[in-house]
Amino acid sequence: MRKSLKVLSLALTLCLVIGIILTGCGSTQSSTPETEDSANTSGTDSQVPGNKDSVKLTFTYWGSPNEKAAIENACKQFTEKNPHIKVEAIQVPGGDYNAKMTAMAASNNSPDTGYMTGDLGDTWANQGKFVNLFEMLEKDDELKKEDFLDNIWFTIAPDNAWGIASAGECFGLYYHKDLLKEAGYDSLPTTAETAMNWDEFVEMLKKVTLDKNGRNAADPNFDPNNIKQYGLMFETWDNPIYNFIASNGGAWTSEDGKTLTITSPEAAEAVQKLADLINVHHVAPSPLAAKSLPAMNIALQSKLTACAIGGQWINLDLGNEKVNFDIGVLPKLKKSVTVGVSGATVLFKDSKNPEEAWQLFKWMANPEGAIELYSSGLWMPTMKKWYTDPDLVAKWVDANPAAHPPGFKDAMMNQFLNNGVQSPQFYLKNNAKLIPIITSAWDDVWMGKKTAVEALKEAEPKALAEFQGRYDR
Repeated sequence: MRKSLKVLSLALTLCLVIGIILTGCGSTQSSTPETEDSANTSGTDSQVPGNKDSVKLTFTYWGSPNEKAAIENACKQFTEKNPHIKVEAIQVPGGDYNAKMTAMAASNNSPDTGYMTGDLGDTWANQGKFVNLFEMLEKDDELKKEDFLDNIWFTIAPDNAWGIASAGECFGLYYHKDLLKEAGYDSLPTTAETAMNWDEFVEMLKKVTLDKNGRNAADPNFDPNNIKQYGLMFETWDNPIYNFIASNGGAWTSEDGKTLTITSPEAAEAVQKLADLINVHHVAPSPLAAKSLPAMNIALQSKLTACAIGGQWINLDLGNEKVNFDIGVLPKLKKSVTVGVSGATVLFKDSKNPEEAWQLFKWMANPEGAIELYSSGLWMPTMKKWYTDPDLVAKWVDANPAAHPPGFKDAMMNQFLNNGVQSPQFYLKNNAKLIPIITSAWDDVWMGKKTAVEALKEAEPKALAEFQGRYDR
């Protein structure tokens, strides 16, 4: 009897132990998929929000009211696709952006991803604050570096991109169709092969520059002191001018990045030709006269200028105002080019949710997520297929002809794809100090106080003292 009781007691104890073990195993198994799903943040699994921990991301940016609405809508659509990820989109005025980012970093509250200026980005990239985007793309299953345009990476080394252009942006020759037609021009060339040379460009501008008596600048009795309609407006910051330096065979540095060449004869000649439009041909406003003129999109709309060398982003305002405008390819000196320029979008290395931040980053880089930013005329894509696939082109170009007139596809979209050159902000070391030295030297050239050769020769020692080469060489 005692033996039977012993056996029974042993059996009961064994069952109890097995039950505890099985219960523990069952508990472990039920929690494992949830843990794995929390780590798996790809958009493909986001339809099962119950399996994922809730995540909040911060995206910072600057921009117009139209851009604000589009960014907020893009973030909303991202959350609809990924219900476990909430996005706080914070708009910061452009002039305050660096100060805001610095304050957020000081309080250990940097955004997960967002816009970044070239000067602060250059500094922070060298401090290791950003994720290397090339490394992210190497291990990504959906996107590769080859899916993007070649000239949109902000780098600190050939194999390290700290940022990507927030959008594809470049320059073209905008014109008011009515004003050019009055001067005998139905349209302007739109391709690199047919681009006007400099003499043809000046001749055209003279015909569309009018004084208060209606005489054009080709008339010997033209009054340059009383101009009512300029032939051309252009801005004098670095990138609009760099279009023509690059067109003339000039560059900021030598190909190997070891020599500063922005003071070269090719660069000086291009700057001088632009200055002569102001001081010799009288077809463009002086810096003093330009202060009394509105922004170039408004000047075009108001017929204060017939043409403008403008960035692609003014398509938004021209389209919204229903201006009768079109776009030609920039005139060429030695070769036809357009400069690509943009602020950066970055991934912050100290994000608490790096995988989710990467998913948001990819979403914002894909026009599908915010198509109105592109169809409105504000942005161009950074992904190649949106330039080459007719169905995708139709979604952002053909969808809004008011902001994308007939010349747009060749003069801007295809020109940027095939003949785009990088702004120095993408690759030039110490550019925040170096570029202002050169642009300040140009000021006396626009005023007619010095020749370009004189001004650049004087600036060269200061520029050389700040020159450190380029990151991508």
